[in-house]
Amino acid sequence: MRIGIVGAGKIGSTVAKLWVDAGHEVRLASRHPDELQPLVKRLGERASVGTPADAAEFGEVVMLTVPVKAIPELAREIGPLLAGKLVLDTGNAYAQRDGDLARQSSSHPQGSAGWAAAMFPKARWVKAFNSVNYRVLEKEAHRDGDRVGIPLAGDDRDALETAARLVRDAGFDPVIVGSLA
Repeated sequence: MRIGIVGAGKIGSTVAKLWVDAGHEVRLASRHPDELQPLVKRLGERASVGTPADAAEFGEVVMLTVPVKAIPELAREIGPLLAGKLVLDTGNAYAQRDGDLARQSSSHPQGSAGWAAAMFPKARWVKAFNSVNYRVLEKEAHRDGDRVGIPLAGDDRDALETAARLVRDAGFDPVIVGSLA
């Protein structure tokens, strides 16, 4: 599967490696794509780098792993490119980082996930990879015995099934917790 990843910080780069190792193609994007070249080189031939628009166009699935405060600008920039696509939202609202948008998004009737999804009305939204620290993702993927559970929330059954498959491919157990709300 082709996966675009917008935001190549700790979560984005960690999950990118897990998906590349599972045989997926990933295109990583950030505000500074040139800085991602060493990461892409380490990940190998199934990894590439581009702008957020490149990642959005490339991916059958697009993971947004950016601060909540970046969502409105990203919606203007790539929102139309995500129409009909599965979007995995890893974001959490933090007042000290996201300012007023943290309070605004958290007070949305469907929480910060519903707030973000509303800015991409034609995307198929699933909250994923937002509750486990990247160090756990790095160290516990594909562990023997019980796997770490990754909660998934969304309103589109097919999107949740695809997200669950990607969670398994990354080496974890999907735990579908319900709707975005």
